[in-house]
Amino acid sequence: MTSPAKPETKVVFQRPESFTDTTTHYCPGCTHGIAHRLVAEVIDEMGLREKTIGVAPVGCSVFAYKYFNMDFVEAAHGRAPAMATGIKRVLPKNTVFTYQGDGDLASIGMAEIMHAAARGENITVIFINNAIYGMTGGQMAPTTLPGMKTTSSPFGRDVELTGFPIRMSEILATMDGCGYIVRRSLHDAKHIRQSKKAIRLAFETQERGLGFSMVELLSSCPTNWKVDPNEALDFIAEQMVPVFPLGDYKVNSELK
Repeated sequence: MTSPAKPETKVVFQRPESFTDTTTHYCPGCTHGIAHRLVAEVIDEMGLREKTIGVAPVGCSVFAYKYFNMDFVEAAHGRAPAMATGIKRVLPKNTVFTYQGDGDLASIGMAEIMHAAARGENITVIFINNAIYGMTGGQMAPTTLPGMKTTSSPFGRDVELTGFPIRMSEILATMDGCGYIVRRSLHDAKHIRQSKKAIRLAFETQERGLGFSMVELLSSCPTNWKVDPNEALDFIAEQMVPVFPLGDYKVNSELK
């Protein structure tokens, strides 16, 4: 009697080579892990791993080097664009990217990101916008929504006292040195797929020498928002997207 044939199996997903085999430290429901995976997949698919250098500043992104299987350096809070500028100018054939949160990029690092964009530095920025300071205790960030409660705005953000949210993609799109500036979201499968395509185009912008590129990703922070992971995804779609509209804000004509 012959044994029944074993069903054929097919690998539909495996860990990207640009990822390390490391247990995540991120909070349940945090979308940093998704953003990491998308970056790693794009780098693998473009064959860039051996020449890529990542720059992580202070914030939840500070441990990004634990997850990416490539050269990585640490920068002072907000200074990742400045460090990336130096690395790219010394090693122009390498692919250089920063991975930054909204508190880091739009607050203490505002000068660095603005001037890197104005100079048209040929680097790529992955900008995680979760509308709050994550690692440092859930304080109000430059991107915090009007009325949104944080540890430093317990009654909700009062725009008369603290101003309105800063829309970085719209601002940077006015810079002549920028080749690709877009905003995407990580709140569902459709938008995650769109985010990956945008990340690839951002790296292609750099590889083709078309100037500064940035992909802003609307992301969740269930712990500091004090909601469960599902509610956090709904918050992105229902509350963040109206304030931070998704779209292409500047795309070099050579990419179309």
